[in-house]
Amino acid sequence: MDQLPVLLGVGGVVLLASVLAVRVSIRLGLPSLLLYLAIGVVLGEAGFGVRFDNPGLTQSLGLAALVMILAEGGLTTRWSAVKPALGSGIALSTVAVVVSIAVTGAALHWLLGLDWRLALLWGAVLASTDAAAVFSVLRTAGIGKRLTGALELESGINDAPAYIAVVVLAEGSTVDWTLPLLAVYELTTGLVIGLAFGWLGGFALRRAALPATGLYPLATVAVCVVAYSSGQLLHASGLLATYVAALVLGNSRLPHRSDTLSFAEGLGWLAQIGLFVLLGLFASPGRLLDAIVPGLVAAAVVLLLARPISVVLAMLPFRLPWREQAFLSWAGLRGAVPIVLAMIPLSEGLPGAQRLVDAVFVLVIVLTLLQGATLGPLARKLGLAKKSEAHEIEVDSAPLDELGAELLQVRIQPGSKMHGVYLSELRLPIGATVSLVVRDGTGFTPQKTSRLQENDQLLVVTTSDVRDAAERRLRAVDRAGRLARWKGESGR
Repeated sequence: MDQLPVLLGVGGVVLLASVLAVRVSIRLGLPSLLLYLAIGVVLGEAGFGVRFDNPGLTQSLGLAALVMILAEGGLTTRWSAVKPALGSGIALSTVAVVVSIAVTGAALHWLLGLDWRLALLWGAVLASTDAAAVFSVLRTAGIGKRLTGALELESGINDAPAYIAVVVLAEGSTVDWTLPLLAVYELTTGLVIGLAFGWLGGFALRRAALPATGLYPLATVAVCVVAYSSGQLLHASGLLATYVAALVLGNSRLPHRSDTLSFAEGLGWLAQIGLFVLLGLFASPGRLLDAIVPGLVAAAVVLLLARPISVVLAMLPFRLPWREQAFLSWAGLRGAVPIVLAMIPLSEGLPGAQRLVDAVFVLVIVLTLLQGATLGPLARKLGLAKKSEAHEIEVDSAPLDELGAELLQVRIQPGSKMHGVYLSELRLPIGATVSLVVRDGTGFTPQKTSRLQENDQLLVVTTSDVRDAAERRLRAVDRAGRLARWKGESGR
């Protein structure tokens, strides 16, 4: 009990330092995860002497953090943004993972002299892209929605097949014709569980009159966590169940959606910070020096061989231009996920697992520096980056239970086609009306001749039965302007 104030104080200082590291990383052009790792290393045995070398606990805490990161990623992903990339995203999450495992395993078997099972285990560990890195980098890079959507779906889904492959190879299970059937069962069941929890959770939250606004974000995240637990208990993919449940919830009519997304974003940041600091604590600088050569070899294989081949083969049915395929190949960001996956064989006591963990640390550091620093310039060089990518309007809702109505808070984003539209041209369904417009901090009651502008905030009061139609109309005008209906835009 005497140590509690010290532990809380140290935890608070580390958290504040990590938050400030985000600002420092932006100024220096470095990914923040490297600074989090550095904080962990400074606290560890080579710095302040905090010793942490429990791979089983690291694996468990790492998976818990990954669940939170996937939940945040799913909740903040707009279905309209990823829908055009659904096919390519799934192909990158499945076909590309299998090809990457095979190519990486074969190359490392030849280059590093690993036996086949261990070489394929290296390939499985390195096959998964990192959700935290992708979500934080791509959403601010100005890349088109099709590529961003494909990479977001890939990073949210491909942890599941990579995790299955790592567990099978680490436990020494027999690799035969039943393995593909096992993978299909786990992924399919995880998908069904995620869809069920997402739909049921959204249905329940819309009808639950909770006594405090802050309870809605807690309940939403709890649904995602229960989806993961249910998936694992049914021997399915809990990671896929988590992401799918969060994706469904994030695109449902959640009460106080804006508060929920803000809470999820903060929780995601906390999970990232805790995970990378923990991994930095676990790392041993002395061992990392011996892992530089195999780490660099593995990095070269993944970046220059396995990733390009897997992208080309996975994208064959979609006929993407070579520039987009080149960007997808370079944008396979690695982060904490490969390190967490590498802890599985280490906790199983597999021979050679410590070398794998150390090499993955080196690989993540090298690729994060290389890809993180060059992703933006490469996108501009390929002509894929847009100076100002328009964002969808933000729509938040709060139930007015006694009136049988809902209050929508709408923020018009820069680049929205709603800019310049007259209020009468919104043509909201009967039962919905714009009651207030806030512009530059000043509110006014709009008239039919009032013209909407970027950065306006609207308060829309709507009866519950036309609430969906009102939001669809708002999104349609946001995407296509006053002639949305003529252009075939439904707002879905």
